[in-house]
Amino acid sequence: MEYLYEMIFKRKSMRRFNDELGVSESELQMIKNQIQGLRPLCDGIHTEVEIVNKTDTSCKRGQYCLLVYSEVKEHYLLNVGYMFEQLDLYLASMNIGVCWYGFGKTQGKHKKPLEFVIMLAFGKCLEKDFRKDMYKSKRKDVNQIWQGEVAREMANIVRFAPSSCNMQPWRIRSEENKIQVFRTTKVNSIMPQAKRPYYNSIDMGIFLCFLEIVLHKNSYNFERELFEIYNEDEEEIKIAEYRI
Repeated sequence: MEYLYEMIFKRKSMRRFNDELGVSESELQMIKNQIQGLRPLCDGIHTEVEIVNKTDTSCKRGQYCLLVYSEVKEHYLLNVGYMFEQLDLYLASMNIGVCWYGFGKTQGKHKKPLEFVIMLAFGKCLEKDFRKDMYKSKRKDVNQIWQGEVAREMANIVRFAPSSCNMQPWRIRSEENKIQVFRTTKVNSIMPQAKRPYYNSIDMGIFLCFLEIVLHKNSYNFERELFEIYNEDEEEIKIAEYRI
């Protein structure tokens, strides 16, 4: 958790990669080993991955693509975001950049009965390609996303979680001994409305990963509860509650 916390300040969504560098076979093996140790958000959801050359997909970025497949169960999109943001942060420690490539196609690759969820493009970068000052990144003001004073010292870090089209759909209410996490459905974006619940659910899993890393860093013990989603028409949909 400690090194993942440090990588929050370094990682960025990469759009350009260094073509003169390459991910080595030993680094690929390290990545595969790391994937085996990713911590799920929800037990009992089977996930699988495949690492392929980007030429085997519609992706135009990076050297490789990580294809993520999952059982379709309650919270499976949250689970994917939560698990693979851990990998995103780990790869930053190896100077390997990542782009969550939301609309990528797998060129017919399937792992039935699992469903393809998302791909992560990755490739080697230079140290200088990563963030030097996270706080210069474009994110919503703390007051837009966080209501309440409980654990508010974490807000200025967790708000830098990556999200589809930088939508930042998370909204927090903290009081007494709990932190409530909501997904807003009222965001302005170029993404079609019909696709937002899917990708924003992955985003919320990424955010929960950030939140828990920062909770651990600040020595908070917590119990987490996830909530079922019944109505996508609500302005704010409750995703999780943390009792601290």
